[in-house]
Amino acid sequence: MGQSVFIPRELDANEPRVAASPETVKRLAGLGFEVIVEKGAGLGSRITDQDFAAAGGTIGTAGDAKKADVVLKVRRPTDAELKGYKSGAAVIAIMDPYGNDAALAAMAKAGITAFSMEFMPRITRAQVMDVLSSQANLAGYQAVIDAACEYDRALPMMMTAAGTVPAAKTFIMGVGVAGLQAIATARRLGAVVTATDVRPAVKEQVQSLGAKFLAVEDDEFKAAETAGGYAKEMSKEYQAKQAALTAEHIAKQDIVITTALIPGRPAPKLVSAAMVASMKPGSVIVDLAVERGGNVEGAVPGKVVTTENGVKIVGHLNVPGRVAASASLLYAKNLYAFLETMVDKATKTLAIKRDDELVKATMLTDAGQVVHPNFAKAAGEPRTEPAAIPAKTMVADAAPKKVAAKKPAAAKSASSKSKGTA
Repeated sequence: MGQSVFIPRELDANEPRVAASPETVKRLAGLGFEVIVEKGAGLGSRITDQDFAAAGGTIGTAGDAKKADVVLKVRRPTDAELKGYKSGAAVIAIMDPYGNDAALAAMAKAGITAFSMEFMPRITRAQVMDVLSSQANLAGYQAVIDAACEYDRALPMMMTAAGTVPAAKTFIMGVGVAGLQAIATARRLGAVVTATDVRPAVKEQVQSLGAKFLAVEDDEFKAAETAGGYAKEMSKEYQAKQAALTAEHIAKQDIVITTALIPGRPAPKLVSAAMVASMKPGSVIVDLAVERGGNVEGAVPGKVVTTENGVKIVGHLNVPGRVAASASLLYAKNLYAFLETMVDKATKTLAIKRDDELVKATMLTDAGQVVHPNFAKAAGEPRTEPAAIPAKTMVADAAPKKVAAKKPAAAKSASSKSKGTA
């Protein structure tokens, strides 16, 4: 008897993505799996039941999860969904485990083998499985599109007989995958782009995309990157210097896009209320970290807020889901590539190699236990969510008005000491 893969319809009303595409359904069938797709699972991503059926899938119901050996999802299963899974099933999804110890304990109790795709190691072998990159890439693109929609002016410079339309000044804070795509997209649309990050390695990447780099380039900055390629949390002294440099810069911008996240803790606060207040009416800020507390003071998850001085702060949730038709195709390929490594090609059955580096990095629960070292205590004592880095720390006392009052001196300091590029 062959093994089966179940693709459910996501229950979260804000989640239009789906964990399979017609291409991956066809390829899963080629691996020897019976593929069952819940009715309507792909409609939010413009994939019809007929598309899945034509690729070799069977259209079923939520109850079909009970016989599935593998469940592929976008979001972590709910308690109700867990009750419908058979013990021993492999469940692969974006699990968002930090701060959700009760959910981890519930998955362990349900007896499933749960894998968290966002823990995929960033190594050459796993590039095609990197969901953080595939989804962040689209989030960076969509952030610029959302900003352009809220910014009621043209982004590129336009020279006409009736006059000249100036190019929009756009500032990207955080130059990971999302930030780089935001830079590239804003540049394609004709904006004048600057960007900042605490990691020195990204400076050349920023410049290669035609943007200018803004940072305090001291000794701490030169060592500000983890072995895994993530940004380190900087000292208060560095944060104060960087804030002083960026505060005046933000006041001149038309669009600001923030993308800063530190794995395992709330998003750092990068833009203070004072900075927002310094911006021109009609300016737009897009906060891509709003689901983890936000980088911007005043950002509200799921809403576009207009401040008293006329600045719009965009806090859309699930930004990759706003381009679900594209996001699902990439995410489905990520899942397929990972699952394929756990299939015995001779017997065409699931054969999880628990000593494989990809499995060890992503497996959260197995055989009734929470097995990931970062969450080993999840079944016992709840994890305490670390406090967010406060805005007053990240932006220090660099209120834009104070910087503006010392504009000539500040300009000299920035060029001679910080080496930042405004």
